[in-house]
Amino acid sequence: MRPVPLTAQPDAQRALRSAFGQFGTGVCVITTCTPEQQLVGITANSFSSVSLDPPLVLWCPAKSARRFECYSEAQHYAVHVLASDQAHIANGFVREANAFADLDFTQNAHGVPLLEGSLARFECEMDALHDAGDHAIIVGRVHAAHIGDGTPLMFQSGAYKEFASKP
Repeated sequence: MRPVPLTAQPDAQRALRSAFGQFGTGVCVITTCTPEQQLVGITANSFSSVSLDPPLVLWCPAKSARRFECYSEAQHYAVHVLASDQAHIANGFVREANAFADLDFTQNAHGVPLLEGSLARFECEMDALHDAGDHAIIVGRVHAAHIGDGTPLMFQSGAYKEFASKP
């Protein structure tokens, strides 16, 4: 292992990002509906369960994201855990906020788009918003959870990866 120097800018941020990237994560798309009825989605890998009682999850959008304001002000949103064959969905929402055109989705009572076919989906209400450096921590209270079938889409070292299980 080589040390990550955290004092020399701008190389320090690149090195730290590379070190963080060694942690493999699942890939999610978080969707919401703005007060102007615009459907919005964003791809994230900073998602985690927090609590079973009450049921809470969190995710961490970058403050520099073009869609940050949509989510920091959203009262309702849905987190979709993507399956290994859904990289095209993740890529679509990386590029644009409204990548719903070719997707199968419905909307819940709050207008939040609900994507079909994900491994899991959590319909949430904003519970807390915390400042966290160049990101925010958004905590959501889960009001509904849905479970699908399949293997997860993974992300590690800047690329999608296959989930390998032992025989």
